[in-house]
Amino acid sequence: MKDEIKRAFVENKTAILVSIAILVISLILGYFYEGYLYSYLNPSVEDLTQKVQSGVLKVTFENIFLNNFRIICQMFIFGAFFCYSSLMLAFNGLFAGYYIASSDDLFTVLMYIIPHGIFEFSSCILACAAGFVLFNYIYKFIKELIKGDGDSISEKLGNSFDKSYDKLKQAVILFAISVILMVIAGIIEVYLTVPIAQFIFSIFG
Repeated sequence: MKDEIKRAFVENKTAILVSIAILVISLILGYFYEGYLYSYLNPSVEDLTQKVQSGVLKVTFENIFLNNFRIICQMFIFGAFFCYSSLMLAFNGLFAGYYIASSDDLFTVLMYIIPHGIFEFSSCILACAAGFVLFNYIYKFIKELIKGDGDSISEKLGNSFDKSYDKLKQAVILFAISVILMVIAGIIEVYLTVPIAQFIFSIFG
């Protein structure tokens, strides 16, 4: 299994690097173009803040994980449709960059984001990359199917699946690791982010 995981990362390095680039670029754009994005993203920020403050949205592991799990599932599944997962990752990067830029205290907001954000962003990157690999699997499957190796439809489907199966397996592996990272991110966000931030504030305060 260890070799399969290593292979999934090595053979899909380009997909992972592209996902990293999408997130980094969108974060930067969200931060530096905060003024232009205000009318589009500020209503979402205010709505989220109001829900948390009113108790409608509770900061629990279950709520946070389920919400983030839904996002990475969409990135993975929608990757099958012309890599739509890249648009979802870019939006999340824009939103995070905008949120950081719109805060009154950059240091404070970063301390409340970084502890769990390292794992959360890594999870989103892998989910997006897994979506790319899933798209690659579908492309290879259809390509092999068109070639028509086999006498019957079932044989053609079976041959196409066998020749493209590696990509499907690698997509699932990358997504599974993404889920694990998101679990870790949820645990840290609920139980550790605030104590870590407060400890750092006490040192530099």
